[in-house]
Amino acid sequence: MKLHFVRIPTEDSGPIEEELNRFLGTHRIVSVDRHLVADGARSAWAICVTYVDADAGREGAPFGHGTAEVSGKKLRVDYREVLPDAEFQIFARLRDLRKQLAERDSVPPYAVFTNEQLAAMVRGKARTAADLHAIDGIGPARLEKYGRPFLDVLKTAAAADLPPAPVEAD
Repeated sequence: MKLHFVRIPTEDSGPIEEELNRFLGTHRIVSVDRHLVADGARSAWAICVTYVDADAGREGAPFGHGTAEVSGKKLRVDYREVLPDAEFQIFARLRDLRKQLAERDSVPPYAVFTNEQLAAMVRGKARTAADLHAIDGIGPARLEKYGRPFLDVLKTAAAADLPPAPVEAD
């Protein structure tokens, strides 16, 4: 995965917006983080785009081949390809948990958490309710209803990656 940073001024942003839209249209977008930097006349949007090249290293491969597919207007990401193997294993556990909870509550899986939110939990190494709440789209209601079991999986996965404790000599 790669990162692309853009600063878009709040006034006269047209040319930079067009450039960003061209970039977004030619790459597989994994996530977009955006923050308004309020600085009077110099206020601007700071944008970080995480992406995978559209051609996935193949000359002439069409956009949407391999890692992502265009489905209507929404880009679908194959997280098996964009997450490192260890992170994908955790993502898969979270996805299985989401499916169980969605079936229990008779709701679609995305009503529990979206794939993007699950990936953000893994990438951001969420360990607390505050970490989950910081993820775009996770509000207090979903956090209260579903947060605990997801944090349990994330904490268990983190504990499994810890090196063994040193043995003290007598």
